[in-house]
Amino acid sequence: PCKEMAYIPLDAEAKTKGKAAVDVIGNPLGKSGGSLLQQAMIFSVGSLAASTPYLAGCLFVIIAVWLRAARSLNTQFTAAMAEEGAEA
Repeated sequence: PCKEMAYIPLDAEAKTKGKAAVDVIGNPLGKSGGSLLQQAMIFSVGSLAASTPYLAGCLFVIIAVWLRAARSLNTQFTAAMAEEGAEA
């Protein structure tokens, strides 16, 4: 539901294309990338237990990037909604 809010200020065609891109490309790519990262860490250090601290570091970096992206999206969403409100 939360990711759907990003599509509100878009026109119908952009909503459809954006949602399709996220559903078809974004979700599988994220899952595959996470699995690849985990497997690379396990193979490079030898075990899941030994790779856990490195995976935690990667997780914190990903969380920081996600928070920055969410803040950026909030800024863009607020501006688009204000522009849409001014037009009405």
